[in-house]
Amino acid sequence: MSHSHANNEYDHEPIRGLPEELPAGEEILCQVEPDGWSMARRTFHTVQVGVYFAILIAAHQAYHYSTGGSVAQGLSSLGWQLALAAAGLGILYGLGVLYARTTVYTLTNRRVVLRFGVALPMMINLPLDRIDAADLRPFGDGTGDIALRLAKGEWISYWALWPHARPWHLSPVIPSLRSVPGAEKVAETLIAAVAARSNDIAVARQHGRERAARDDRLAPAGALA
Repeated sequence: MSHSHANNEYDHEPIRGLPEELPAGEEILCQVEPDGWSMARRTFHTVQVGVYFAILIAAHQAYHYSTGGSVAQGLSSLGWQLALAAAGLGILYGLGVLYARTTVYTLTNRRVVLRFGVALPMMINLPLDRIDAADLRPFGDGTGDIALRLAKGEWISYWALWPHARPWHLSPVIPSLRSVPGAEKVAETLIAAVAARSNDIAVARQHGRERAARDDRLAPAGALA
């Protein structure tokens, strides 16, 4: 599904979500973007913030009436408190939708590409042969997070990656596809792609060793020091 954006940071993309045309032999397996409502809830914690506002408002109202405050004053304060809460939650929800609409996760037969960024566009390539495991965390609304555990030695800045990182994991930082619709199917496709890529690399290495062995046998005497 395509969306129109308020800015043109990504208008130059030859393929949506990618910085350039795919090289020969590489193909897109799937492309998804986060669900805006799910991202607002899980990344910007709109539910928790809403509960926090509700507790504050209820406590203030209880204190007001317990000290003999009038109904008119109570309703007046309730009105501006509800307006403030609605504004705060509206901002958080808007951020969730904005971050979702400027994010594209692309899975090819060679890599995972994370394209994201509202004020500062970012793009991160994660080769499939550097992904050791994928952890799925499903949510009740059909979306889910897919955490990508990288091979040892791979390092990515948490703050450069946020919010597309597993929360509260700073060492090592774990890139994550956040609030992905149909997360279970996407995770299955990703796991199959990683396995296929690992097999292709293993076969290529075996062929390379066999060619090297043949070259050694065919080399004239004294050619090898």
